[in-house]
Amino acid sequence: MLIALIAQDKPGALETRMANREAHLAYVAESGVVSQAGPLLDDGGKMCGSLLVLDVEDMVAAQSWADNDPYAKAGLFESVQLTIWKKVIG
Repeated sequence: MLIALIAQDKPGALETRMANREAHLAYVAESGVVSQAGPLLDDGGKMCGSLLVLDVEDMVAAQSWADNDPYAKAGLFESVQLTIWKKVIG
């Protein structure tokens, strides 16, 4: 099952993002369930959120992945949305 994870950072949290980026990227690589990922950018080109596509068994697994993301544990996100996604192109 493909799940889109869309997260918006708390305002002014770029320092938190940068301090936890290496741990987040390691978690993405080690988990083996992320099929696509990248930061969301503000109008100035600075990172302000995340979009990931998780390939997991179910929504429970997606929520567990999201809860254990170093970014989430650091309190980076203002909001996180998990939505079932269907790949059509790419």
